[in-house]
Amino acid sequence: MMLSITKAKYSTEYKIYLEFSDGKNGNVDLEKYIFSTKLKFIQPLRDINIFQQFTLDYTLIWSDEIDLAPEFLYFKTFENDKSL
Repeated sequence: MMLSITKAKYSTEYKIYLEFSDGKNGNVDLEKYIFSTKLKFIQPLRDINIFQQFTLDYTLIWSDEIDLAPEFLYFKTFENDKSL
């Protein structure tokens, strides 16, 4: 089964509530990633107004130019979950 995001809702600051196709859900905090990466294509997301304007098409997409793999978002959402 391919992992995908089935629901996404902006939460607060750089956090987004996500529901995944495996039934798990939680808030992903992308602030550290966005502000520490040297990847130029991610840097526009530092503007909170741009960050909030995502769409959902199996993963999060910003302006048809930026998307993050659902597996990466899953990892970031549950990286501190010792049960995984």
